[in-house]
Amino acid sequence: MAGGAMKYRHLGRKSSHRQALLRNLVTSLFEHESISTTWPKAKEAQRLAEKLITLGKRNTQAAKNKAQGIFYKPVELMPKLFSELRERYLNRPGGYTRVLRIEPLKEDQAASAILELVDGPRDIRFAMTAKTLVRERAADEGLRPMTAKNVKKVTQFRPGGEEELERTVRALEGQERDEERRARGALKRKVYPKLNEDTGKYTSYN
Repeated sequence: MAGGAMKYRHLGRKSSHRQALLRNLVTSLFEHESISTTWPKAKEAQRLAEKLITLGKRNTQAAKNKAQGIFYKPVELMPKLFSELRERYLNRPGGYTRVLRIEPLKEDQAASAILELVDGPRDIRFAMTAKTLVRERAADEGLRPMTAKNVKKVTQFRPGGEEELERTVRALEGQERDEERRARGALKRKVYPKLNEDTGKYTSYN
């Protein structure tokens, strides 16, 4: 209807091609848990991915039949949707996916994004929150309100979220300590020039 709100993005494709594209995107998403694509494609694929998670939580035969008709790899992904992902999101009321804007991936500078399943092993916000905690703890100034808000977001519905976040922070702190030790060792081994008074030339010593 003229002047009405757009119900969905056509993505410059016919209906059948558009549906095939979205099925391919969500199949890759559920296989890898994170994909990079254009912003419009990510937003449309997000809608279909959210519906699939809802089907997984219903766990009925009708839901399984619908999900099977969407995945291009149903043999591999149906068990994951109706077991692992169903358990992961059982207590989450919604928001199973996240779209994050990134720098354009192609030369045409089209708006790009990462589409990911939240609370998974590749959750970008979870990793960024852990890195922020490492920096703020090192500064010994306490948590900023925004950081505290993000901590709640990434742990609230994640099974064992607070414990996993703490383990990740400790691992990152250990990595930083190792890097500092390697850097100090490199400084000690640095070669410095020394003037040879007999020849008037510089030589090197450790």
